[in-house]
Amino acid sequence: MMNHVERFLAITRFQPVDRMPRWEWAMWWDETIARWHQEGLPRQLRFNEVLQISDHFGLDPYQQFWFSTTDPTIAATQHHVEGIVSGMDDYVRIRPELFPCHDAAITTMASWAERQRHGEVVVWCTLEGFFWFPRTLMGFQKLMYAFGDQPELLHRINRDLLDFNLRLLDRILPVCVPTFMTIAEDMSYNHGPMISKRTFDEFVAPYYRALLPRLQERGIPVFMDTDGDVTLLVPWLEELGIQGVLPLERQASVDAVKLRKQFPELLMVGHFDKMTMTRGETAMRQEFERLVPLMRGGGFIPSVDHQTPPGVSLEQYRTYLRLLWEYTEAVHT
Repeated sequence: MMNHVERFLAITRFQPVDRMPRWEWAMWWDETIARWHQEGLPRQLRFNEVLQISDHFGLDPYQQFWFSTTDPTIAATQHHVEGIVSGMDDYVRIRPELFPCHDAAITTMASWAERQRHGEVVVWCTLEGFFWFPRTLMGFQKLMYAFGDQPELLHRINRDLLDFNLRLLDRILPVCVPTFMTIAEDMSYNHGPMISKRTFDEFVAPYYRALLPRLQERGIPVFMDTDGDVTLLVPWLEELGIQGVLPLERQASVDAVKLRKQFPELLMVGHFDKMTMTRGETAMRQEFERLVPLMRGGGFIPSVDHQTPPGVSLEQYRTYLRLLWEYTEAVHT
């Protein structure tokens, strides 16, 4: 029988597994957990206690460390900095408040590294990306203008972010080499990338080319976390050496079966249409059947294509889990 780490890595290598991982990559909304408390979920399971809720539902254990640019905690909301930068003077003024020390979180990773070494838990680290961070600071509209009007500002921000992320890796990797990593970007929407390839190549790609070798030399699979339709974005990512994407949202018309034909080596997580979860077992089973070819082919882990929304009852979610168990046991590489 394979352990959690062996199973995850085998999927990323398109190797056979004893069963597929059972994992909710995006967890649940706080409103969802509040509803479920009314429907029988133990009240001591609060929405941010991801491991405890996962254990309650019997899901595989994944421990995430999100290294925020604004707060030394995974619970960072970033609302206090959203859109506050309009120009270089603003950025220089708030710069001392950014890039916090994460030493406390990194210290706790040592015990998780030991559990990961024994295959008990998958350790997952998230860094913020070179589109995400400038958009957080400037807001979408100002960022779009800045690509043309303030290129020096965007390069200054991303040079600082690159330095921050590289310093983090200097501290993280001696303590724990994570099973995999994600880069938070949200660079696409329901019609494709939010920026052109030319803009991507000038303002985003150079910083990935400086960051990714540090992860590749350790053999860490890297996924980009971006909502919307990733179809046009995938070849840009593959050029850089980013191996996977998530969550492959169905509401943005993503078709991962077609993606697999276009990009045979692309790693994918998610893609189960969350909108089927309120429509009963038949609809959910049909959705799993749609994913069977991906599940059989490797390089894919089925999961809700974003956080389970509060419209889903606890009973409906338990039906989803029952089907997840059935398909991940019966259909595997």
